[in-house]
Amino acid sequence: MRALIIRHDHPSGSGFVGERLVERGFELTEVLVVPEERWNEPHQAVEFPDPRDFDVVVSLGAPWSVDSAEVARWVQGEHGELALLRTAVEADVPVLGVCFGGQALAVALGGTVERAPKPEVGWTHVSSDDTGLVGEGPWFQWHFDRFEPPPDAYEIARTGIASQAYVVGRSLGVQFHPEVTPEIVRSWLEWGGYAEARDLGVDPDDLLRVEPGAQVRSFALVDAFLDRIARI
Repeated sequence: MRALIIRHDHPSGSGFVGERLVERGFELTEVLVVPEERWNEPHQAVEFPDPRDFDVVVSLGAPWSVDSAEVARWVQGEHGELALLRTAVEADVPVLGVCFGGQALAVALGGTVERAPKPEVGWTHVSSDDTGLVGEGPWFQWHFDRFEPPPDAYEIARTGIASQAYVVGRSLGVQFHPEVTPEIVRSWLEWGGYAEARDLGVDPDDLLRVEPGAQVRSFALVDAFLDRIARI
């Protein structure tokens, strides 16, 4: 089985999600959308593979907004990521959208994205209607925008700030980051996150703490996604 991993920026790896997919027998194909040398100039054209060549698509987070002009060339248009996600769903290829990826999946299928009333940064408990699919956490969050799920979706988790998870067909979008490892968070901090966290009044050391059970919860989410939603 093959999984397409859309990695939008170099500090953001697939972490626990990728690790569990490999353990479940998937071969990972990673596409790095914005390489390190283009970090400050993400407005570029990107050639994405055909999602129909894969058994599952995972779209990860990003430091940009889905509707930002900075990334419009690879998000919008006939060959952009929104089109890729729409094609995947229409071809019955399951998608797991994470943070930016969950927002992009929502927009691709008729939902919306807007600025959240306040950022959510750090380890956060969520309210879940289906704890067997999306546990209540705590889950790691780092986002300024929020999604409105697509019309055909049903929301299964939320906080007081934002919708946190929805299911649409064989796909799942989440606002939090099940993939994060301490190494990923450290990389985010090194690439602008330290200043951003301090501006928000968040202690970076709190973000780096090892949250007990994070890997177990992430693996359980991936398993439930594959077994119950994607049905692979």
